[in-house]
Amino acid sequence: MSNVKLFSGSSSLYLAEKIAQAYGNRLGNSVFQKFSDGEMSPYFEESVRGCDVFIIQSTFAPADNLMELLLMVDAAKRASADSVTVVVPYFGYARQDRKDKPRIAIAAKLMANLITASGADRLMTCDLHADQIQGFFDIPVDHLDGTTIFVPYLRSLGLDNLVFASPDVGGVKRTRNYAAFFSADMVVCDKHRKRANEVASMQLIGDVKGANVILVDDLIDTGGTIAKAANLLMEEGAKSVRAVCTHPVLSGPAYENIENSALEELVVTDTIPLKKKSDKIKTLTVSQLFAKAIRKIHDHESISSLFIR
Repeated sequence: MSNVKLFSGSSSLYLAEKIAQAYGNRLGNSVFQKFSDGEMSPYFEESVRGCDVFIIQSTFAPADNLMELLLMVDAAKRASADSVTVVVPYFGYARQDRKDKPRIAIAAKLMANLITASGADRLMTCDLHADQIQGFFDIPVDHLDGTTIFVPYLRSLGLDNLVFASPDVGGVKRTRNYAAFFSADMVVCDKHRKRANEVASMQLIGDVKGANVILVDDLIDTGGTIAKAANLLMEEGAKSVRAVCTHPVLSGPAYENIENSALEELVVTDTIPLKKKSDKIKTLTVSQLFAKAIRKIHDHESISSLFIR
C-alpha cells in the first residue's frame, strides 16, 4: 500500500499540525517561495513518488490561499504522487452556489472546476454551505459533518428544555438534524435582506418561551444575522441562547456584533483561525475528525462510521 504523506498550505499550518499529530505522521516538508511581485512557487522538499498525498488548506480569504492549494496539487501530480487528496476544512466561495440574480457567477462551481483541473483525485471537506455542491465535482467528495464535533459538546452542557433554531429558512435542514439528535423542537428566524451582509427584518416562526435555544449555522461572516436572531429569541422569552457554527469567517464588525448580542456562547471549530480572542467564543477542533477520515480513505474503508446516527 502507498505511503501517506501530509502537507499543509501556509494558511492552515496551525490545523494541519494538529491533524498530523492526531494521525500519527509528521507533516511533510514544503517551501513557499514568493517572487518580488507576489507570485507564488510552492514546492516539496521530499519525494512524493508513489505516495498518497493529502494537502491540507482551507480556502478562506485572501484568494492566494486557493492559488497556493492549486499549485501544490499540480506540483504533487507532476512529482508522480500516486494520488492527491485536497483536504479543505473550509470550502470558500460556497455561498455562490446558484444564479440568484442575473449576470452573476456561480463561484462554487468554478472552484470545483479549478480544483479538478489542477489534478486533485479527491476532495475532503466539512459542512459545505449547500450539500448539492458535492455534485459540482467529477471526483469523489468526502463531506464530513460538524454534528460529530458539536453534538457531544452540547450534550455535555446538560441543558434542559432544548429548542434548536435556524437563523434563516435556508438552514432548516441542518437545524432539523440537530433537533433530531436531541428529540427537541425547532424554530425558524425568517429574515429579509436588503443587500448582502445586511438584515432588514426578522421574525420568529415557533415558540421559545422558557427554552434554552441553540442557533445552528454553517458559517458566521459579519455576525449580523446571528446577533439579530439571538436578540429576537430572548425578546420572545427564551431562557438562554447559544449558537454553534462550523466556520468562523468573522469579518468586519463580527466580534463587536457577537460581544454586544444576547448570545451566551458561540461555539465554532478551527477550520478557520480566529482573528482574536473573545470570552463568548469557544473553539472545538476538527483535527481528530479529519485524521480519522484520512486514515479511512487511505485504507479504502467507508467513512460512514464517522457520522453520528
